[in-house]
Amino acid sequence: MDLLNAREQLMKLQAKMSAYSHAMGLMYYDGSTAAPKGTAANRGHSLSVLSEEMYKLSTGQETVELLEYLDSVKEELTEKEQRMVFLMLRSIRQMQKIPMDEYVAYEELLVQSDDVWHTAKETNDFPLFEPYLEKIFETNIRFAKYCAPDMEPYDYWLNEYEDGLTMSQCDVFFATLRSRIVPLIQKIRQKQNIDDTCLFGNFPESKQAQFSDRLMEVMGLDRNHVTIATTEHPFTTSLGSHFDTRITTHYIPNNVASSMYSVIHEGGHALYDTGSADDLAYTVLDGGVSMGIHESQSRFYENLLGRSRPFIWHIFPIMQSIFPLQMQGVGAEDVYRAVNKVQPSLIRTEADEVTYSLHVMIRYELEKKVMCGKLSVHDLPREWNRLYKEYLGVTVPDDTHGVLQDCHWSQGSIGYFPSYALGSAYGVQLLNKMKETVDVDTCLKEGKLDPINRWNREHIWQHGCLYPPKQLLEKALDASFDPQVYTDYLEKKYKDLYNL
Repeated sequence: MDLLNAREQLMKLQAKMSAYSHAMGLMYYDGSTAAPKGTAANRGHSLSVLSEEMYKLSTGQETVELLEYLDSVKEELTEKEQRMVFLMLRSIRQMQKIPMDEYVAYEELLVQSDDVWHTAKETNDFPLFEPYLEKIFETNIRFAKYCAPDMEPYDYWLNEYEDGLTMSQCDVFFATLRSRIVPLIQKIRQKQNIDDTCLFGNFPESKQAQFSDRLMEVMGLDRNHVTIATTEHPFTTSLGSHFDTRITTHYIPNNVASSMYSVIHEGGHALYDTGSADDLAYTVLDGGVSMGIHESQSRFYENLLGRSRPFIWHIFPIMQSIFPLQMQGVGAEDVYRAVNKVQPSLIRTEADEVTYSLHVMIRYELEKKVMCGKLSVHDLPREWNRLYKEYLGVTVPDDTHGVLQDCHWSQGSIGYFPSYALGSAYGVQLLNKMKETVDVDTCLKEGKLDPINRWNREHIWQHGCLYPPKQLLEKALDASFDPQVYTDYLEKKYKDLYNL
Protein backbone atom coordinates (compact mmCIF):
# COMPACT_ATOMS: atom_id res chain seq x y z
CA MET A 1 0.00 0.00 0.00
CA ASP A 2 1.52 3.35 -1.03
CA LEU A 3 0.90 6.58 0.87
CA LEU A 4 -0.80 8.47 -1.94
CA ASN A 5 -3.34 5.69 -2.52
CA ALA A 6 -3.90 5.31 1.22
CA ARG A 7 -4.70 9.01 1.55
CA GLU A 8 -7.23 8.76 -1.26
CA GLN A 9 -8.81 5.69 0.34
CA LEU A 10 -9.05 7.53 3.68
CA MET A 11 -11.13 10.30 2.12
CA LYS A 12 -13.32 7.85 0.17
CA LEU A 13 -13.97 5.83 3.32
CA GLN A 14 -15.08 8.90 5.26
CA ALA A 15 -17.29 10.05 2.40
CA LYS A 16 -19.02 6.66 2.36
CA MET A 17 -19.49 6.68 6.14
CA SER A 18 -20.90 10.19 5.87
CA ALA A 19 -23.45 8.97 3.32
CA TYR A 20 -24.64 6.21 5.65
CA SER A 21 -24.88 8.73 8.51
CA HIS A 22 -26.85 11.03 6.24
CA ALA A 23 -29.42 8.35 5.47
CA MET A 24 -29.72 7.25 9.09
CA GLY A 25 -29.92 10.83 10.35
CA LEU A 26 -32.62 11.71 7.86
CA MET A 27 -34.72 8.77 9.04
CA TYR A 28 -34.38 9.89 12.65
CA TYR A 29 -35.22 13.50 11.76
CA ASP A 30 -38.26 12.40 9.79
CA GLY A 31 -39.40 10.20 12.66
CA SER A 32 -39.21 13.12 15.08
CA THR A 33 -40.97 15.63 12.86
CA ALA A 34 -43.18 14.58 9.95
CA ALA A 35 -43.46 10.78 9.89
CA PRO A 36 -46.83 9.16 10.73
CA LYS A 37 -47.01 7.74 14.25
CA GLY A 38 -47.26 4.11 13.13
CA THR A 39 -44.03 4.04 11.13
CA ALA A 40 -41.43 3.44 13.87
CA ALA A 41 -41.13 -0.27 13.09
CA ASN A 42 -40.50 0.52 9.44
CA ARG A 43 -37.71 2.96 10.33
CA GLY A 44 -36.34 0.48 12.85
CA HIS A 45 -36.03 -2.16 10.14
CA SER A 46 -34.21 0.16 7.76
CA LEU A 47 -31.94 1.53 10.47
CA SER A 48 -31.00 -1.93 11.67
CA VAL A 49 -29.88 -2.84 8.14
CA LEU A 50 -27.95 0.40 7.69
CA SER A 51 -26.43 0.11 11.17
CA GLU A 52 -25.13 -3.35 10.35
CA GLU A 53 -23.58 -2.10 7.10
CA MET A 54 -22.08 0.88 8.93
CA TYR A 55 -20.63 -1.44 11.56
CA LYS A 56 -19.05 -3.67 8.91
CA LEU A 57 -17.68 -0.69 7.02
CA SER A 58 -16.26 0.91 10.17
CA THR A 59 -14.65 -2.19 11.65
CA GLY A 60 -13.87 -4.34 8.59
CA GLN A 61 -10.40 -5.72 7.98
CA GLU A 62 -9.79 -3.48 4.98
CA THR A 63 -10.61 -0.38 7.03
CA VAL A 64 -8.46 -1.46 9.96
CA GLU A 65 -5.49 -2.23 7.71
CA LEU A 66 -5.80 1.16 6.00
CA LEU A 67 -5.92 3.10 9.24
CA GLU A 68 -3.16 1.12 10.91
CA TYR A 69 -0.92 1.71 7.89
CA LEU A 70 -1.62 5.45 7.98
CA ASP A 71 -1.01 5.50 11.71
CA SER A 72 2.39 3.86 11.16
CA VAL A 73 3.43 6.71 8.81
CA LYS A 74 1.60 9.52 10.62
CA GLU A 75 4.70 11.75 10.59
CA GLU A 76 4.14 12.09 6.84
CA LEU A 77 0.47 13.06 7.23
CA THR A 78 -0.98 16.54 7.61
CA GLU A 79 -2.35 17.68 10.98
CA LYS A 80 -5.90 17.07 9.76
CA GLU A 81 -5.11 13.62 8.41
CA GLN A 82 -3.43 12.64 11.67
CA ARG A 83 -6.52 13.70 13.61
CA MET A 84 -8.82 11.81 11.23
CA VAL A 85 -6.82 8.61 11.65
CA PHE A 86 -6.68 9.02 15.43
CA LEU A 87 -10.43 9.56 15.79
CA MET A 88 -11.34 6.74 13.41
CA LEU A 89 -8.97 4.23 15.02
CA ARG A 90 -10.26 5.13 18.46
CA SER A 91 -13.84 4.64 17.29
CA ILE A 92 -13.02 1.34 15.58
CA ARG A 93 -11.22 -0.06 18.60
CA GLN A 94 -14.27 0.74 20.68
CA MET A 95 -16.76 -0.66 18.18
CA GLN A 96 -14.74 -3.86 17.76
CA LYS A 97 -15.32 -4.55 21.44
CA ILE A 98 -19.09 -4.42 20.99
CA PRO A 99 -20.65 -7.50 19.32
CA MET A 100 -22.26 -6.50 16.03
CA ASP A 101 -25.61 -8.07 16.83
CA GLU A 102 -25.79 -6.08 20.08
CA TYR A 103 -24.83 -2.86 18.31
CA VAL A 104 -27.52 -3.34 15.66
CA ALA A 105 -30.12 -4.33 18.26
CA TYR A 106 -29.34 -1.20 20.26
CA GLU A 107 -29.84 1.05 17.24
CA GLU A 108 -33.22 -0.56 16.67
CA LEU A 109 -34.09 -0.20 20.36
CA LEU A 110 -33.43 3.56 20.19
CA VAL A 111 -35.87 3.97 17.31
CA GLN A 112 -38.53 2.12 19.27
CA SER A 113 -37.81 3.89 22.55
CA ASP A 114 -37.99 7.36 21.03
CA ASP A 115 -41.37 6.56 19.52
CA VAL A 116 -42.64 5.14 22.82
CA TRP A 117 -41.27 8.13 24.75
CA HIS A 118 -43.34 10.53 22.62
CA THR A 119 -46.49 8.55 23.44
CA ALA A 120 -45.57 8.19 27.12
CA LYS A 121 -44.99 11.92 27.49
CA GLU A 122 -48.26 12.77 25.77
CA THR A 123 -50.22 10.35 27.98
CA ASN A 124 -48.26 10.74 31.25
CA ASP A 125 -47.41 7.03 31.18
CA PHE A 126 -43.93 6.35 32.57
CA PRO A 127 -44.62 2.59 32.99
CA LEU A 128 -45.03 2.42 29.18
CA PHE A 129 -41.54 3.86 28.68
CA GLU A 130 -39.90 2.17 31.68
CA PRO A 131 -38.90 -1.18 30.08
CA TYR A 132 -37.27 0.61 27.15
CA LEU A 133 -35.36 2.93 29.46
CA GLU A 134 -34.21 -0.05 31.54
CA LYS A 135 -32.77 -1.67 28.40
CA ILE A 136 -31.07 1.59 27.41
CA PHE A 137 -29.32 1.98 30.76
CA GLU A 138 -28.43 -1.73 30.85
CA THR A 139 -26.97 -1.53 27.34
CA ASN A 140 -24.97 1.60 28.12
CA ILE A 141 -23.47 -0.07 31.18
CA ARG A 142 -22.68 -3.23 29.21
CA PHE A 143 -21.13 -1.34 26.27
CA ALA A 144 -19.01 0.76 28.65
CA LYS A 145 -17.68 -2.42 30.25
CA TYR A 146 -16.86 -3.84 26.82
CA CYS A 147 -14.98 -0.70 25.78
CA ALA A 148 -13.31 0.33 29.04
CA PRO A 149 -13.48 -2.47 31.63
CA ASP A 150 -11.21 -0.60 34.04
CA MET A 151 -13.39 2.54 34.08
CA GLU A 152 -16.63 3.26 35.86
CA PRO A 153 -19.35 2.99 33.18
CA TYR A 154 -20.59 6.50 33.80
CA ASP A 155 -17.06 7.93 33.54
CA TYR A 156 -16.78 6.23 30.16
CA TRP A 157 -19.91 7.91 28.82
CA LEU A 158 -19.11 11.33 30.31
CA ASN A 159 -15.80 11.13 28.47
CA GLU A 160 -17.58 10.23 25.23
CA TYR A 161 -19.54 13.49 25.31
CA GLU A 162 -16.75 15.68 26.71
CA ASP A 163 -13.24 14.33 26.24
CA GLY A 164 -11.56 13.89 29.63
CA LEU A 165 -14.63 14.54 31.78
CA THR A 166 -15.13 12.35 34.88
CA MET A 167 -17.59 12.09 37.76
CA SER A 168 -15.01 13.54 40.14
CA GLN A 169 -14.60 16.60 37.89
CA CYS A 170 -18.36 16.98 37.58
CA ASP A 171 -18.75 16.73 41.34
CA VAL A 172 -16.27 19.59 41.85
CA PHE A 173 -17.79 21.67 39.05
CA PHE A 174 -21.36 21.34 40.32
CA ALA A 175 -20.28 21.94 43.93
CA THR A 176 -18.70 25.21 42.77
CA LEU A 177 -21.90 26.26 41.04
CA ARG A 178 -24.07 25.19 43.98
CA SER A 179 -22.01 27.19 46.49
CA ARG A 180 -22.61 30.43 44.58
CA ILE A 181 -25.96 29.90 42.87
CA VAL A 182 -28.03 28.67 45.82
CA PRO A 183 -27.27 31.76 47.98
CA LEU A 184 -27.99 33.99 44.96
CA ILE A 185 -31.40 32.35 44.50
CA GLN A 186 -32.16 32.83 48.19
CA LYS A 187 -31.40 36.56 47.93
CA ILE A 188 -33.55 36.92 44.84
CA ARG A 189 -36.47 35.18 46.57
CA GLN A 190 -36.48 37.93 49.19
CA LYS A 191 -37.20 40.53 46.51
CA GLN A 192 -40.47 41.28 44.75
CA ASN A 193 -40.38 39.24 41.59
CA ILE A 194 -40.49 40.56 38.05
CA ASP A 195 -43.77 40.81 36.17
CA ASP A 196 -43.52 38.56 33.09
CA THR A 197 -47.18 38.58 32.04
CA CYS A 198 -46.23 40.23 28.73
CA LEU A 199 -44.83 36.86 27.59
CA PHE A 200 -48.10 35.04 28.13
CA GLY A 201 -51.36 35.35 26.23
CA ASN A 202 -52.63 34.47 22.79
CA PHE A 203 -49.64 34.05 20.49
CA PRO A 204 -50.87 32.09 17.44
CA GLU A 205 -48.50 29.43 16.14
CA SER A 206 -48.51 30.96 12.64
CA LYS A 207 -47.31 34.28 14.07
CA GLN A 208 -44.71 32.56 16.21
CA ALA A 209 -43.44 30.83 13.07
CA GLN A 210 -43.01 34.26 11.44
CA PHE A 211 -41.11 35.39 14.52
CA SER A 212 -38.87 32.31 14.28
CA ASP A 213 -37.95 33.26 10.72
CA ARG A 214 -37.02 36.78 11.81
CA LEU A 215 -34.92 35.49 14.71
CA MET A 216 -33.03 33.15 12.39
CA GLU A 217 -32.44 36.11 10.06
CA VAL A 218 -31.06 38.29 12.87
CA MET A 219 -28.78 35.45 14.02
CA GLY A 220 -27.30 35.17 10.55
CA LEU A 221 -28.40 31.61 9.80
CA ASP A 222 -28.08 30.68 6.14
CA ARG A 223 -31.55 29.51 5.12
CA ASN A 224 -30.10 27.79 2.07
CA HIS A 225 -28.47 25.33 4.47
CA VAL A 226 -30.59 25.56 7.64
CA THR A 227 -34.31 24.86 7.94
CA ILE A 228 -36.77 24.69 10.82
CA ALA A 229 -39.55 22.22 11.72
CA THR A 230 -41.65 21.43 14.78
CA THR A 231 -41.35 18.50 17.16
CA GLU A 232 -42.17 17.54 20.75
CA HIS A 233 -38.69 18.35 22.09
CA PRO A 234 -36.53 20.83 20.12
CA PHE A 235 -33.22 19.57 18.74
CA THR A 236 -30.66 20.26 16.01
CA THR A 237 -29.10 17.75 13.65
CA SER A 238 -26.78 17.91 10.66
CA LEU A 239 -27.38 15.46 7.84
CA GLY A 240 -24.30 14.10 6.11
CA SER A 241 -22.31 17.33 6.46
CA HIS A 242 -22.47 20.89 7.74
CA PHE A 243 -24.13 21.87 4.45
CA ASP A 244 -27.50 20.52 5.66
CA THR A 245 -28.52 21.40 9.21
CA ARG A 246 -32.03 21.12 10.63
CA ILE A 247 -33.35 22.86 13.74
CA THR A 248 -36.70 22.24 15.39
CA THR A 249 -38.91 24.04 17.86
CA HIS A 250 -42.17 23.51 19.74
CA TYR A 251 -44.80 26.26 19.73
CA ILE A 252 -46.87 26.90 22.86
CA PRO A 253 -49.72 29.26 21.91
CA ASN A 254 -49.85 30.99 25.30
CA ASN A 255 -46.07 31.37 25.83
CA VAL A 256 -44.06 33.28 23.24
CA ALA A 257 -40.72 32.97 25.07
CA SER A 258 -40.68 29.15 24.98
CA SER A 259 -40.22 28.79 21.24
CA MET A 260 -38.32 32.07 20.97
CA TYR A 261 -35.48 30.75 23.09
CA SER A 262 -35.69 27.27 21.61
CA VAL A 263 -35.06 28.81 18.19
CA ILE A 264 -32.16 30.92 19.45
CA HIS A 265 -30.67 27.95 21.34
CA GLU A 266 -30.97 25.53 18.44
CA GLY A 267 -29.83 28.29 16.10
CA GLY A 268 -26.61 28.50 18.10
CA HIS A 269 -26.04 24.80 17.49
CA ALA A 270 -26.75 25.31 13.79
CA LEU A 271 -24.31 28.22 13.50
CA TYR A 272 -21.59 26.03 15.00
CA ASP A 273 -22.35 23.10 12.69
CA THR A 274 -22.62 25.17 9.51
CA GLY A 275 -19.48 27.11 10.46
CA SER A 276 -17.13 24.16 9.94
CA ALA A 277 -14.50 24.74 7.27
CA ASP A 278 -15.71 23.43 3.91
CA ASP A 279 -12.68 21.18 3.48
CA LEU A 280 -13.83 19.20 6.52
CA ALA A 281 -17.11 18.20 4.85
CA TYR A 282 -17.77 14.45 4.62
CA THR A 283 -14.97 13.70 7.10
CA VAL A 284 -14.96 12.79 10.78
CA LEU A 285 -13.70 16.32 11.50
CA ASP A 286 -16.92 17.96 10.27
CA GLY A 287 -19.14 19.46 13.00
CA GLY A 288 -18.74 20.12 16.71
CA VAL A 289 -15.94 18.51 18.68
CA SER A 290 -17.86 17.86 21.91
CA MET A 291 -21.23 18.46 23.48
CA GLY A 292 -19.72 20.89 26.00
CA ILE A 293 -18.34 23.07 23.21
CA HIS A 294 -21.60 22.64 21.26
CA GLU A 295 -23.62 23.78 24.26
CA SER A 296 -21.24 26.70 24.76
CA GLN A 297 -22.48 27.99 21.41
CA SER A 298 -26.18 27.28 21.88
CA ARG A 299 -26.22 28.74 25.39
CA PHE A 300 -24.06 31.65 24.22
CA TYR A 301 -26.70 32.75 21.71
CA GLU A 302 -29.68 31.80 23.84
CA ASN A 303 -28.64 33.54 27.05
CA LEU A 304 -25.53 35.69 26.79
CA LEU A 305 -26.80 37.35 23.63
CA GLY A 306 -30.50 36.46 23.48
CA ARG A 307 -31.34 37.59 27.01
CA SER A 308 -29.13 40.67 26.93
CA ARG A 309 -30.63 44.16 27.06
CA PRO A 310 -29.24 45.34 23.68
CA PHE A 311 -30.55 42.23 21.87
CA ILE A 312 -34.02 42.60 23.35
CA TRP A 313 -34.11 46.29 22.48
CA HIS A 314 -33.27 45.39 18.87
CA ILE A 315 -35.88 42.65 18.43
CA PHE A 316 -38.64 44.40 20.37
CA PRO A 317 -39.85 46.36 17.28
CA ILE A 318 -40.01 43.03 15.43
CA MET A 319 -42.17 41.60 18.21
CA GLN A 320 -44.41 44.68 18.04
CA SER A 321 -44.88 44.28 14.28
CA ILE A 322 -45.76 40.57 14.52
CA PHE A 323 -47.72 40.72 17.81
CA PRO A 324 -49.20 44.26 17.85
CA LEU A 325 -52.10 43.46 20.16
CA GLN A 326 -50.06 41.33 22.54
CA MET A 327 -47.33 43.97 22.84
CA GLN A 328 -49.72 46.87 23.31
CA GLY A 329 -48.69 48.87 26.37
CA VAL A 330 -45.47 46.86 26.70
CA GLY A 331 -41.95 48.31 26.42
CA ALA A 332 -38.60 46.78 25.47
CA GLU A 333 -37.39 47.02 29.06
CA ASP A 334 -40.49 45.13 30.21
CA VAL A 335 -39.60 42.27 27.86
CA TYR A 336 -35.93 42.34 28.91
CA ARG A 337 -36.85 42.01 32.56
CA ALA A 338 -39.51 39.39 31.83
CA VAL A 339 -37.18 37.04 29.91
CA ASN A 340 -34.68 37.27 32.78
CA LYS A 341 -37.12 36.59 35.59
CA VAL A 342 -35.72 34.13 38.13
CA GLN A 343 -38.27 31.62 39.29
CA PRO A 344 -37.73 27.93 40.11
CA SER A 345 -39.77 25.91 37.65
CA LEU A 346 -40.48 22.41 36.37
CA ILE A 347 -39.13 22.52 32.81
CA ARG A 348 -35.38 22.63 32.14
CA THR A 349 -35.62 24.08 28.64
CA GLU A 350 -37.63 27.03 29.94
CA ALA A 351 -35.56 27.64 33.07
CA ASP A 352 -33.93 30.98 33.76
CA GLU A 353 -30.15 31.34 33.73
CA VAL A 354 -29.78 31.21 37.51
CA THR A 355 -31.78 28.06 38.23
CA TYR A 356 -30.88 26.25 35.00
CA SER A 357 -27.81 24.47 36.35
CA LEU A 358 -29.87 23.01 39.20
CA HIS A 359 -32.01 21.23 36.59
CA VAL A 360 -28.83 19.82 35.06
CA MET A 361 -27.46 18.78 38.46
CA ILE A 362 -30.61 16.79 39.15
CA ARG A 363 -30.22 14.85 35.92
CA TYR A 364 -26.52 14.30 36.56
CA GLU A 365 -27.18 12.88 40.02
CA LEU A 366 -29.95 10.61 38.72
CA GLU A 367 -27.83 9.27 35.85
CA LYS A 368 -24.89 8.68 38.15
CA LYS A 369 -27.03 6.73 40.63
CA VAL A 370 -28.58 4.51 37.94
CA MET A 371 -25.26 3.92 36.18
CA CYS A 372 -23.58 3.05 39.48
CA GLY A 373 -26.39 0.69 40.53
CA LYS A 374 -27.65 2.85 43.40
CA LEU A 375 -31.03 3.64 41.84
CA SER A 376 -33.40 1.56 39.71
CA VAL A 377 -35.10 2.92 36.61
CA HIS A 378 -38.41 2.07 38.26
CA ASP A 379 -37.65 4.53 41.07
CA LEU A 380 -36.53 7.37 38.80
CA PRO A 381 -39.86 9.28 38.97
CA ARG A 382 -39.89 9.21 42.77
CA GLU A 383 -36.29 10.37 43.06
CA TRP A 384 -36.79 12.98 40.34
CA ASN A 385 -39.73 14.47 42.24
CA ARG A 386 -37.81 14.43 45.52
CA LEU A 387 -34.82 16.28 44.09
CA TYR A 388 -37.00 18.88 42.38
CA LYS A 389 -38.60 19.61 45.74
CA GLU A 390 -35.23 19.70 47.52
CA TYR A 391 -33.23 21.69 44.94
CA LEU A 392 -35.87 23.95 43.40
CA GLY A 393 -38.69 23.91 45.90
CA VAL A 394 -41.26 22.90 43.29
CA THR A 395 -43.77 20.07 43.38
CA VAL A 396 -43.85 17.91 40.24
CA PRO A 397 -47.51 17.35 39.29
CA ASP A 398 -47.00 14.44 36.89
CA ASP A 399 -44.33 12.56 34.95
CA THR A 400 -45.04 14.50 31.74
CA HIS A 401 -43.70 17.59 33.49
CA GLY A 402 -41.13 15.54 35.36
CA VAL A 403 -39.06 12.53 34.43
CA LEU A 404 -40.51 12.30 30.91
CA GLN A 405 -39.84 15.89 29.87
CA ASP A 406 -36.47 15.35 28.12
CA CYS A 407 -35.88 13.26 25.01
CA HIS A 408 -32.22 12.49 25.78
CA TRP A 409 -32.63 9.18 27.61
CA SER A 410 -34.96 7.81 24.92
CA GLN A 411 -32.16 8.48 22.41
CA GLY A 412 -29.49 6.79 24.55
CA SER A 413 -27.72 10.04 25.49
CA ILE A 414 -26.48 8.98 28.92
CA GLY A 415 -23.79 11.39 30.12
CA TYR A 416 -24.91 14.29 27.90
CA PHE A 417 -26.60 16.52 30.49
CA PRO A 418 -23.50 17.92 32.28
CA SER A 419 -22.44 19.47 28.97
CA TYR A 420 -25.34 21.95 29.25
CA ALA A 421 -23.94 23.45 32.43
CA LEU A 422 -20.33 23.22 31.22
CA GLY A 423 -21.31 24.91 27.97
CA SER A 424 -23.02 27.74 29.85
CA ALA A 425 -19.83 28.32 31.81
CA TYR A 426 -17.55 28.04 28.75
CA GLY A 427 -19.68 30.62 26.94
CA VAL A 428 -19.14 33.38 29.49
CA GLN A 429 -15.36 33.12 29.18
CA LEU A 430 -15.65 33.12 25.39
CA LEU A 431 -17.81 36.25 25.52
CA ASN A 432 -15.34 38.04 27.77
CA LYS A 433 -12.50 37.19 25.37
CA MET A 434 -14.57 38.25 22.36
CA LYS A 435 -15.27 41.65 23.92
CA GLU A 436 -11.55 42.43 23.84
CA THR A 437 -11.80 42.90 20.06
CA VAL A 438 -15.54 43.05 19.22
CA ASP A 439 -18.04 45.71 20.31
CA VAL A 440 -20.65 43.09 21.16
CA ASP A 441 -23.27 45.47 22.61
CA THR A 442 -23.27 47.68 19.52
CA CYS A 443 -23.59 44.61 17.27
CA LEU A 444 -26.61 43.49 19.25
CA LYS A 445 -28.24 46.93 19.40
CA GLU A 446 -27.99 47.23 15.61
CA GLY A 447 -28.94 43.61 14.95
CA LYS A 448 -25.70 43.08 13.06
CA LEU A 449 -24.24 39.88 14.43
CA ASP A 450 -21.69 39.32 11.66
CA PRO A 451 -18.65 40.45 13.75
CA ILE A 452 -19.78 38.15 16.58
CA ASN A 453 -20.28 35.23 14.20
CA ARG A 454 -16.94 35.88 12.50
CA TRP A 455 -15.14 35.73 15.86
CA ASN A 456 -16.82 32.45 16.76
CA ARG A 457 -16.13 31.04 13.31
CA GLU A 458 -12.45 31.96 13.52
CA HIS A 459 -11.87 30.66 17.04
CA ILE A 460 -14.38 27.79 17.35
CA TRP A 461 -16.54 26.82 14.39
CA GLN A 462 -14.10 26.44 11.51
CA HIS A 463 -11.93 23.94 13.37
CA GLY A 464 -14.64 21.30 13.62
CA CYS A 465 -13.15 18.31 15.48
CA LEU A 466 -9.55 19.13 14.64
CA TYR A 467 -8.61 19.88 18.25
CA PRO A 468 -9.74 18.20 21.49
CA PRO A 469 -12.25 20.39 23.39
CA LYS A 470 -9.85 21.43 26.15
CA GLN A 471 -7.22 22.48 23.62
CA LEU A 472 -9.74 24.27 21.42
CA LEU A 473 -11.12 26.21 24.38
CA GLU A 474 -7.70 27.19 25.67
CA LYS A 475 -6.59 28.30 22.18
CA ALA A 476 -9.66 30.53 21.92
CA LEU A 477 -9.34 31.93 25.45
CA ASP A 478 -5.57 32.12 25.85
CA ALA A 479 -6.42 30.82 29.31
CA SER A 480 -7.74 27.80 31.20
CA PHE A 481 -11.39 27.15 31.96
CA ASP A 482 -12.55 28.75 35.22
CA PRO A 483 -16.14 28.13 36.39
CA GLN A 484 -15.88 31.08 38.78
CA VAL A 485 -16.10 33.38 35.77
CA TYR A 486 -19.57 31.99 35.11
CA THR A 487 -20.79 32.46 38.66
CA ASP A 488 -19.29 35.98 38.71
CA TYR A 489 -21.34 36.78 35.59
CA LEU A 490 -24.56 35.45 37.14
CA GLU A 491 -24.04 37.37 40.37
CA LYS A 492 -23.29 40.65 38.62
CA LYS A 493 -26.16 40.45 36.14
CA TYR A 494 -28.82 39.42 38.64
CA LYS A 495 -27.68 41.67 41.46
CA ASP A 496 -28.16 44.57 39.05
CA LEU A 497 -31.50 43.22 37.79
CA TYR A 498 -32.94 42.63 41.27
CA ASN A 499 -31.15 45.50 43.07
CA LEU A 500 -29.51 43.12 45.52
